[in-house]
Amino acid sequence: MKRWIWLAAASVVAMMLSGCGYNEIQRLDEQVNAAWSQTLNQYERRADLVPKLVASVNAYMVNERAVLTQVTEARAKVGEIKLTAADLDDPARMAQFAQAQGALSSGLSRLLAVSENYPVLKSDGLFRDLMSQLEGTENRITVERERYVRAVQAYNQTIRQFPTLLTAKVFGYVPKAQYGVDKAEQITRDPEVRFDVPVQTK
Repeated sequence: MKRWIWLAAASVVAMMLSGCGYNEIQRLDEQVNAAWSQTLNQYERRADLVPKLVASVNAYMVNERAVLTQVTEARAKVGEIKLTAADLDDPARMAQFAQAQGALSSGLSRLLAVSENYPVLKSDGLFRDLMSQLEGTENRITVERERYVRAVQAYNQTIRQFPTLLTAKVFGYVPKAQYGVDKAEQITRDPEVRFDVPVQTK
């Protein structure tokens, strides 16, 4: 008899949690975490490419040590910031991560621009292969960031709507920091590689 009472009570609790949006919040929270995990994978892939890229241009860019140093230091700072799923609720940590990734992007842009001054480097097979990998990674970063932004938007909207708002408050769910909203236009468009430094004859 007690077993049947326990099962009935469990069923009632399950229905109440489902009806108040608890299960939906769980699903969306997991979706955000999965989207961020995929985004991080692509950022890590880019970071792994940087030492190879720097090594491939090192012999050619004898007069561009400042650029190489900037890229190397930016890559090191990116490696120092370790985000977990818990950090997704912390705007300060997300801003720190975004700043470090932005510095690396800036350094890589300078490196790519300067590489235009070295025709021999541009014809190097290893360099071309690394550039192709980097371009593909940048494309994947853009796609994954857009997916993450949409996942966070769906999650935040759900926990702010009634009646799931009440459930979110009871269980301590708070809106997640939206990464990259200040750069929404860049996130939703295809990345382009620009070479702004004029080509010089060597």
